[in-house]
Amino acid sequence: MSVLQNSALRPDLAVILDHIAHGSRALDVGCGDGVLMAALRDEKQVDARGIEIDGACVERCVARGLSVVQGDADRDLTFYPDGAFDYAILSQTLQTAARPDRIMQELLRVGRRAFVSFPNFAYWRMRKALLLGGRMPVTRHLPVTWYETQNIHHVTVKDFEALANDLGITISNRWFFTNQREISASGANWRAEYALFEVGR
Repeated sequence: MSVLQNSALRPDLAVILDHIAHGSRALDVGCGDGVLMAALRDEKQVDARGIEIDGACVERCVARGLSVVQGDADRDLTFYPDGAFDYAILSQTLQTAARPDRIMQELLRVGRRAFVSFPNFAYWRMRKALLLGGRMPVTRHLPVTWYETQNIHHVTVKDFEALANDLGITISNRWFFTNQREISASGANWRAEYALFEVGR
């Protein structure tokens, strides 16, 4: 069975699993409960490491035998040496970073390549909610109200592409998703609920 059909993983995580080389080294930044790390370890024999700010998630990862440390990506990525990993992964976390531009630079300092996914704030349902309701939307990928959310930098597909250009980062692959399914790139800035990019220098 293709890993893309792996129902245990969110679609962007399944794509990442499918595109990471067997036996490589990967750092999952904001790894949550470690579901991707476990799949990388078990299906691809990847030397997967993680950093996660939530102590309860770190405990769950460690209980699964995963190598995860508690830390804040905004500060603690600086402690990793240059080129320590083949891949750095930032899944649904970019919008929570204090400085997304610096996080991107750190990802490509510690990893040769990086996978970055995020909710697309230009998704048409978000636009409709703002236009008709006049309030910050609450959705499946932005599930709490504006005053509770950890998402401090709402980003769109076009915003991310512009950031990559500004930082001299090369985008090698793009994937877009709506309703837990991959969609075509056409009109992705308004059609995609969330996006995944593979980037490098």
